[in-house]
Amino acid sequence: MKTLVIVSHPYAGQSVAIKALQQAAAQLENVTVRHLEARYGHDLNAIDPIAEQQAHEAADRIVYLYPTHWFNTTPMLKAYLNEVWTFGWAFGPGGAALKGKELQIVTTAGASEHTYSAAGLIALTMQEVLSPMKASALYVGMRYNAPLAFYGAMGLTEAQLADMQQTFTERLRAPLGSIAQA
Repeated sequence: MKTLVIVSHPYAGQSVAIKALQQAAAQLENVTVRHLEARYGHDLNAIDPIAEQQAHEAADRIVYLYPTHWFNTTPMLKAYLNEVWTFGWAFGPGGAALKGKELQIVTTAGASEHTYSAAGLIALTMQEVLSPMKASALYVGMRYNAPLAFYGAMGLTEAQLADMQQTFTERLRAPLGSIAQA
């Protein structure tokens, strides 16, 4: 099984949790890590769709790793999806490149898990916030795995970061088809 991890963070220099998760992924066999801002800067027009499509085609599981940014993906990841998941490649006539692959969303949130609950400030769960990613995955024929969300991502201790890395590593090592669908 080959896994592609696409990392995005609008403020990569300030990242602690995403950086720790990226480092954990980079140490695993059969895992390719591509950091969008490191590769393309913040230029939303610099994305190389052919290279990115080839990276997706070579993977069985695709992981998007990013901080939830204003209850959404990062700006670069959204631009990336627009450029890479194209008509005729990801969907539409002849567009079956992602069909049957797994999509795993791994996200961090600065807020608490309570904030992302029916009783919390935004009155939405993380699953609900991520529903556009689920809809996109299902639309192109992917298997949408239950998301992995880490809350309270700012000010984590070394032990908490290590626990996050362990949980993420376990998810990456899970056999295809073994992760519950959302």
